[in-house]
Amino acid sequence: MGDPDRWGVATDVGLGLGCAAAIAVQAAALAGSWGGTYWVFDCAVGVVVTLLALVRRRHRGWTAAVGLVVAAVAVLVADLAGLPHEPGPATALPLAVVVASAVGALPLRPAAAIATGGLAVVVAAMVSAGPTAVPVWNAVAWLVAVAAGAALRLLDARRRATAEQVRRDERLELARELHDVVAHHITGIVVQAQAAQLVSGGQPERARQSLAGIESAGSDALAAMRRLVGILRDSADAAPASAGPEQLAELVARFERQGVTVRLAVPDDDPGWPPEVTATVYRVVREALTNVARHAPGAGTVTVTVADRAGTVTVEVVDDGPAAPTRHPRRHGYGLVGMRERVEALGGTLAAVPRPGGGWSVSAVLPASTRERR
Repeated sequence: MGDPDRWGVATDVGLGLGCAAAIAVQAAALAGSWGGTYWVFDCAVGVVVTLLALVRRRHRGWTAAVGLVVAAVAVLVADLAGLPHEPGPATALPLAVVVASAVGALPLRPAAAIATGGLAVVVAAMVSAGPTAVPVWNAVAWLVAVAAGAALRLLDARRRATAEQVRRDERLELARELHDVVAHHITGIVVQAQAAQLVSGGQPERARQSLAGIESAGSDALAAMRRLVGILRDSADAAPASAGPEQLAELVARFERQGVTVRLAVPDDDPGWPPEVTATVYRVVREALTNVARHAPGAGTVTVTVADRAGTVTVEVVDDGPAAPTRHPRRHGYGLVGMRERVEALGGTLAAVPRPGGGWSVSAVLPASTRERR
């Protein structure tokens, strides 16, 4: 994009040269048609408004207001003194610049006031000059200035809306990451702690295993939180926050420490999915296992199947927990919502339904490539 200061200087230099050329041409034209020194007043007004246009960035509102006042006074003086009608082309050009700049940058009410002031100058020129070319070029300059200012406002509004959307998406992504990390690991800690309490008296070996599981889950939670903090700090060497399907075996192994058998089936070879697909697959499985731990304490076996068929990735997590009609309504957290949003953002679908005879099934279908959605 280049240096903004250098670009601004180049723009002002071009504006100054253009206005100087307009002033010179207008002076020559008036000297040839009116004769004498009639050109002096017209060119002096053009020079004043040009100087205002060159310093417009210091205070867009005041430079535009002063420029309009100068133009209005010039219309009145020219009419009373019998001078060439104002504002001439040498004044209309820089006046359009200061009006466009103010309309594009000021709040709505001051911008509307500047635009209305410009229209008043155009009307005054029409009344003073009558059916000549003067009001025509002033009307055209005003229309161009207002249109350019409105376009600048629209572009600025779009930039602000885009920036706000990016910030909103980042906050939502962070909320999802925090929920995924905390819900999964803390659930494992709670389940292991409950198991340790139950077996601490008569089965010390199992109690030690549960305590080891708590330690492992706590370490995993700390590592995940460090990854998130690394992202927030924009650290160049921060570990990736999202895991791919190659880490599903480790996830399953941690889950099995809670006493539930997990059957895992994944593609043998590297499927080559985009990072957002692999991350979403992992998160769907992690959230589904977390929900099993929370809401299906009687489940003995969970089947996790990840497959790639004809460019479509399917993820299915099925548990054999007992039938529980209230199991779904009790899920008031953000886990299922977050899973659905992630999957749908990639153009996929998600379903979480009870199975006939007991247990639940969570299934997601994703496109293996997201290039068409970019």
